[in-house]
Amino acid sequence: MPKHLHFIGICGTAMGSTAVALRQLGYTISGSDQKVYPPMSDVLRQAGITLTEGYTAENLPPSADLYIIGNAISRGNEELETLLERKLPYLSMAELLKQEIIQGKRSFVVSGTHGKTTTTTILAWIFEHAGKNPGFMIGGVPENFTSGARFTNSELFVIEGDEYDTAYFDKRSKFLHYLPECAIVNNIEFDHADIFHDLGEILLTFQRLLNSVPRNGLVLLNGDDKNCLSLKSYAPMKTVGTGESNSERITITATTPENTEFEINGAPFSLPMIGEFNVRNAAMCICASRHAGLRDDEIRAGLETFKGIRRRQTVHGEVNGITVIDDFGHHPTAIRETLRGFRQKYPSRRLWAVFEPRSNTSRRNILQNELIEALKEADGSIIAAVANPEKVAAAERLDVATVAISVSASGNRCFHEENTDSIITRLKSETNRGDVIIIFSNGGFDGIHGKLVTALA
Repeated sequence: MPKHLHFIGICGTAMGSTAVALRQLGYTISGSDQKVYPPMSDVLRQAGITLTEGYTAENLPPSADLYIIGNAISRGNEELETLLERKLPYLSMAELLKQEIIQGKRSFVVSGTHGKTTTTTILAWIFEHAGKNPGFMIGGVPENFTSGARFTNSELFVIEGDEYDTAYFDKRSKFLHYLPECAIVNNIEFDHADIFHDLGEILLTFQRLLNSVPRNGLVLLNGDDKNCLSLKSYAPMKTVGTGESNSERITITATTPENTEFEINGAPFSLPMIGEFNVRNAAMCICASRHAGLRDDEIRAGLETFKGIRRRQTVHGEVNGITVIDDFGHHPTAIRETLRGFRQKYPSRRLWAVFEPRSNTSRRNILQNELIEALKEADGSIIAAVANPEKVAAAERLDVATVAISVSASGNRCFHEENTDSIITRLKSETNRGDVIIIFSNGGFDGIHGKLVTALA
């Protein structure tokens, strides 16, 4: 087993979390990154990991047993080029997880366009609360745990299965390395427009995921999603959803601003979260937990003590009666379902959506009509300028002015603003006491959350 691992691109969320978890197992870890800054740099150094800023030939420790190449690293990187010239042994992070952590365990892989992080975290917490001490890899910051990754000697391992490609030298989806005994497919829509040409390519990679589930495993599909239902499985398969044809049928029985009661085939459960989409996430976890051998009373106890994930419907602040919320949503479906969930939480308050088109898909016009429909769910909305517009051809770029005009035509006003200052100025003039502002972005959004709270005060 390798003892010294060197990570190229160590400050990415997944790379950093993996590095820390392996350090806790006794590995010697070093790493480099172009941008070494808090909070990840502090977390890594506190774990005893040697960090180097920048990518140079001198960074490569001659004593390392294995070199891990991050997904963001591409040809031309001086450190990578030197590694190849020296013929040093290297792996992608997904391959590392497969070989060093997942092999031989009961792997629960959570996939889908939306809800992966929440579902992975709920499932890991149910196992943890039941005393199973699971290993896990989560693409976020879970409130119930101290970190996003932990590797244990438990037979249970839960991992967020991303369909994005693995590395510059391996264009297969990451989740194809994760050896699923149980594969969860929450939903499938077009996304990652920078690497997939169409929905057909995405369906193909999900089919390959299901092809890797053994006959003593389990596939859990969203039975209300026609794209999911187009997939086939040699392993046993259950469909989970609200429709009558589902083998595991969800029925929501009661809602409050903080809680949702529901049943699966008549068995009652309670979730301290809002929105049908979170109930769907939880239902997948219930079915997966049953497959792992847990009783329903153990599952209920875990669900009822779940605390959530940072940047998923997180209240950033409340000032002068206006609530500011941070949410990671960046796909139209996620924005729509999050706004519908907040209608449950704040039934008598005006909802404002502020959206930053930053992801590779949201900067493009391929889902422009879907974004218009999603923003109509808010009482008012603001769309920021497309981030890094030069990286998308003009003919393919999201037209924020058209989005704003189309949403406004529905009766719910929508504005497009060029920068953070103008967004804040607009919100100050348009919002009133009692309003709720939900900021959707998968990036830092120029620190708008803190700036807005300060400005509203």
